[in-house]
Amino acid sequence: MVNKNRILVVDDEKLISWSLATMLKKEGYDVETAASGSEAIQKFEEFRPKLVLLDVCLPDVNGLELLKRFKAANEDLYVIMITAYAHADSAVLALQEGAEDYFGKPFNLDAVKHVVNKAFEKTQLKKEVDYFRGELRKKSDQDKLVGNSQKMIEVFKMIKICADADAKTVLVTGESGTGKELVARALHMHSARAEAPFIEVNCAAIPENLLENELFGHEKGAYTDASKRHKGVFEMAEGGSVFLDEIGDMPFLMQAKILKVIESKRFRRLGGQDDVEANVRIITATHQNLPKMVKEGKFRSDLFFRLNVMNIALPPLRERKEDIPALVQYFIKTLNDEYGRSVEDTSPEALEYLMTYDWPGNVRELRNCIERLMMLEQEKTLGSQHLSAEITQSRGEVSRTLHQNGSSDLSGEHILLPPEGISLEELEKLIIQLALKKSGNNQTKAAKYLKTSRDTLRYRMKKFGLGENGREEGEEETGAAEPPLSAGDGYRFA
Repeated sequence: MVNKNRILVVDDEKLISWSLATMLKKEGYDVETAASGSEAIQKFEEFRPKLVLLDVCLPDVNGLELLKRFKAANEDLYVIMITAYAHADSAVLALQEGAEDYFGKPFNLDAVKHVVNKAFEKTQLKKEVDYFRGELRKKSDQDKLVGNSQKMIEVFKMIKICADADAKTVLVTGESGTGKELVARALHMHSARAEAPFIEVNCAAIPENLLENELFGHEKGAYTDASKRHKGVFEMAEGGSVFLDEIGDMPFLMQAKILKVIESKRFRRLGGQDDVEANVRIITATHQNLPKMVKEGKFRSDLFFRLNVMNIALPPLRERKEDIPALVQYFIKTLNDEYGRSVEDTSPEALEYLMTYDWPGNVRELRNCIERLMMLEQEKTLGSQHLSAEITQSRGEVSRTLHQNGSSDLSGEHILLPPEGISLEELEKLIIQLALKKSGNNQTKAAKYLKTSRDTLRYRMKKFGLGENGREEGEEETGAAEPPLSAGDGYRFA
């Protein structure tokens, strides 16, 4: 079997080429030889070696020129130079142009064998490191930010701006379950600090008397059980990012110390006498209303203003419902891998329920919902039969709200249910058409009439095949027909 570790030996001295090729073949390598620059170029293109042993002095070209050409074609190529003149100048030039090593003539075959073996060990180690780094990133990215709504596009833009600018403090705000930790990780992974540590601290989960020790560490003897020096999060995250989740729950006295770290870029371990530099990005997040907390005296105003220089505000899921189909598909794919399933999609009815529900728990609640469906549903399509009562009952809220508003003295269109009845989907479609008509086809106003977001309205218009003017696609503008009206229960649309 041909060894994948292919070596090209380029030397115009036949005895040297033969000796090197024989020794390397015994080691299990696949070897080709070339006696000139032109032959070496041809063999390089056809043989595609992983390593080249290259003589500096060739009859038709300088070996350094070949080195440049080979490295330009394959930057991962391992090149070891051979020179009859063990001069520092040629060796330095070769190393500057990308050669990994060199040896001079006459040489010891065992020494060459050792250098070549080490070269391939180094190459294999690099592959393994790259592989495990990629796997680590996949694992840390287990749940990613998903969405193509306008609001999420703005979030992605802000992440890129903060990452590229190496903003030292970033505040991420949003309701619980919107994905604030994912924003923090994305900001770190897409910045120049990606190779350094990312360390998360939940300020609400650590008792006040332990939080300072957790963040700044302590010196030996700082307190009774401090038998040795302990590095805190700010020290361990050197060059990387510290994510302070639930910063709104941080004790007031601790807030002052965090402010000092931000301003001076230094901190002091408990029991320490000397300051330690803090070369970290501080990312903070909260679901609380910090400006309100500042007014109430529960959060330091000076710290808030320091943190709020760059603010990434995550929208709740109810304000970007058009992202739900993509999120559902993403969670299905992720959970398929996790549970060894092969679920393909959700049924149209189940998706409609998911689109109607307002998701107070946001994306986290949606993920839990899909996980529940996948655990209970045995088919490849997730149906609606296993959805929770809260979700399935949400569609009825629309008609109940309309009924409650029926007695109010408001001008507008009327919907009268025909004796034979009308489907809920048809009723929803008619309501959207009426809202568009009442608003003069202004989608923003129509969305306010319906107490929903413009993005959700556009999703439903697309679902029912309605154009910008509320008419069905292909319907002529000869005058839109009024919705069917009959005697029966009246519903007034304000």
